[in-house]
Amino acid sequence: VRYIHTNVSKNKRQAISVGAKVGYETAAASWGTGRAVARVPRAPGGGTHRAGQGTFGNMCRGGGMFNPTKTWRRWHRRVNVTQKRHAVATALAASALPPLVMARGHRIGEVAELPLVVSDGVESMTKTKQAVETLKKLGCGEELQRVLDSKKVRAGKGKMRNRRYTMRRGPLVVYNEDNGIVRAMRNIPGVETACVTRLNLLSLAPGGSFGRFVIWTQGAFKKLGELYGTLKSGAPLKKNYHLPRAEMENADLDRIINSTEVQSVLRPKLEAPKKFEMKRN
Repeated sequence: VRYIHTNVSKNKRQAISVGAKVGYETAAASWGTGRAVARVPRAPGGGTHRAGQGTFGNMCRGGGMFNPTKTWRRWHRRVNVTQKRHAVATALAASALPPLVMARGHRIGEVAELPLVVSDGVESMTKTKQAVETLKKLGCGEELQRVLDSKKVRAGKGKMRNRRYTMRRGPLVVYNEDNGIVRAMRNIPGVETACVTRLNLLSLAPGGSFGRFVIWTQGAFKKLGELYGTLKSGAPLKKNYHLPRAEMENADLDRIINSTEVQSVLRPKLEAPKKFEMKRN
């Protein structure tokens, strides 16, 4: 999941580089030898601090950078479609396990069960006030408060670039038909919405770590069967796709090793042969 997330997240990048002339815009020339200064090109003129200062070199203040970045870098990554589908299926499976959801930091102590499925009437909500009340009734009050408390000013240059604040991610509401639910939910901090037919790994596993707290509408939850199928049948709506089969039926390795079936056929542990130190006179 992390590998797919890393590559998919690169596909939104825009090209950036330094200008072609940056650092080389002065008519500088070296003073040559015999003047007890380095032979680096120097800014011309007089009567100002800039005159005589080193330019062009990457070691000089105001000079050009070494190996300037270009816009024709390979910014985007092609990702295998089946791998993307596997990653989304894995993230969906993880969202149904309370330990993994809690490990991501979500507060789900008051939530009745996971996966959390609500009736299709939620899809026709149009008011944010109504949406907040519904989420609080479902036990998401603590989670929404956690998101509000987490709003902080971003560290670094991003705060000057229209990314001033950072905030934790809250619940993801997955719907089948948008009859107003997107407008109702979009102004609640931390809450995101997604259509079940267009599920995206970037919203299901933010930062590459799965276990997002997902709230499903009934229609969306039923549609998952058509989208991904079962282990026996293929996925009807995805061509040539089969769910990834688990490597192990039971992943509890300690339990398998310590079981009576395995322990009964093991040979007893060998004792290491005794070692004697060499006698020294």
